[in-house]
Amino acid sequence: MTTLVLAGHGTRSARGEETLARLRDLVRRARPGSRVEQGFLEISSPLLAEVLPGLPGPVVVVPLLLAGGYHVHIDLPSVIAAARPGTTVAAPLGPDPLLAAIVARRLASAGLRSTDSVILGAAGSSDPAALADVRAAARLLAVRLSRPVTAAFAATGTPSVGEALERLRSGPAPRIALASYLLAPGFFQSRLEESGADLVGAPLGADTDLAALVWARFDQACWKASLSSRTISSALSSREGRKSTPANIS
Repeated sequence: MTTLVLAGHGTRSARGEETLARLRDLVRRARPGSRVEQGFLEISSPLLAEVLPGLPGPVVVVPLLLAGGYHVHIDLPSVIAAARPGTTVAAPLGPDPLLAAIVARRLASAGLRSTDSVILGAAGSSDPAALADVRAAARLLAVRLSRPVTAAFAATGTPSVGEALERLRSGPAPRIALASYLLAPGFFQSRLEESGADLVGAPLGADTDLAALVWARFDQACWKASLSSRTISSALSSREGRKSTPANIS
């Protein structure tokens, strides 16, 4: 049996840790009988580096990250190389239409109106590719809401949430809604809530659609690993076949 390991960044927020634990439980319930574990890159426990070595059989790590960036391309591979080389790693969760659907529901629960301007607020990154992922997520949300959506960042990246709010305040919309592109409560969610937006959506949280997306990333990673294995096996067989074929020297 292949084990699915949820790899989170880690948080100092007790509510954030509780949310991620509930998400893990949802993932487990989505496929009864499957083995699902959870580990973190830092701060929270258990650490991924401690979880990976003791797991039996093949393992697929699904990053609980909404975009590519330093954690996906540097931190996670480093931990895996040291703790369990050869482990299959799935793609990050975003961007994806399922995430846009969850964000839209969170905004609706917060009281979104048809006349509101919308900002998608993310943590941010120094990696341009990660920022591009968030902007792609904003485009998916814009399609979902049938209105423009501005991607903005609570930490690294432009525009900042504050800059996006200032820009939209000069527009015709009576209110500005700030959608949270975060997994769980914590430091960055607090920054969004303190930004001065007229309403702020809750983070993605423990959601059945999010659990389904985790399994989709798992399945994609398993399929790619299987395809790669079959391709290598076929290439080796072909090479061995050529070696064993007698040459015609007559």
